[in-house]
Amino acid sequence: MTFVQYLRCLLGITLRESLRFLHQRERFFGALVRPLVWLFIFAAGFRSVLGVSIIPPYETYILYEEYIVPGLAAMILLFSGMQSSLSMVYDREMGSMRMLMVSPFPRWYLLLCKLIAGTLVAIAQVYLFLAIAWFWDVQPPLTGYLLAFPALFLSGLMLGALGLLLSSAIKQLENFAGVMNFVIFPMFFASSALYPLWRIKDSSVFLYEICRFNPFTHAVELTRFALYGQISWIAFFVVVGSLLLFLAGALYGYDPARGLMTRKQGGG
Repeated sequence: MTFVQYLRCLLGITLRESLRFLHQRERFFGALVRPLVWLFIFAAGFRSVLGVSIIPPYETYILYEEYIVPGLAAMILLFSGMQSSLSMVYDREMGSMRMLMVSPFPRWYLLLCKLIAGTLVAIAQVYLFLAIAWFWDVQPPLTGYLLAFPALFLSGLMLGALGLLLSSAIKQLENFAGVMNFVIFPMFFASSALYPLWRIKDSSVFLYEICRFNPFTHAVELTRFALYGQISWIAFFVVVGSLLLFLAGALYGYDPARGLMTRKQGGG
């Protein structure tokens, strides 16, 4: 296999995921409407009650909408990563995934291409959301949109790898839908997506510790800092470490020789 062939494989899988997303209009509008509802309704209500808040790390007065926009952007990555993994379960049930896996490319590379393709599709949704938020007077520095891309890419890979790990351990489509809700909502609400960690600590130290060890919290913080031209090294290392851990688990789970799928089939 040459480098050109590997690149062609990546482009082919990315194109397939993009076309699948464009043909699923309900998925597109669902992914976009969900954060917009939070931004326009939920945040507007908090703004009227709280006015402005002092939000670290910027040590300046900013509106609540400006604070939660990075959290909502990360929410798009979270939902999209889980939905992309849901399609893996669907493809496995329908048999189309088998056609992909029997290609001459290594299985780990095919899964990585699938992960990258899903992440790029999710990032496109995030930037569309940020463009709409711009007209809602949420206007970070223009350079922040460029600096946010690496943060979004790493965060999307981490959340997508988590979805792949879950899909490798779940055999039926109906079960995965339930697990998605069990994972998505605790990860989202027990994070700094909607509230600063210092406010959560003032309310409950126990909840603060849960949020602090939540990988999604660090995905949110990595995106939030990057969008305003800064970097959180703690968030960066946690996201990268979680990505490697989840990806290793997913590759193990999809390994036909020793993975979780093989054990399930062998056990009946």
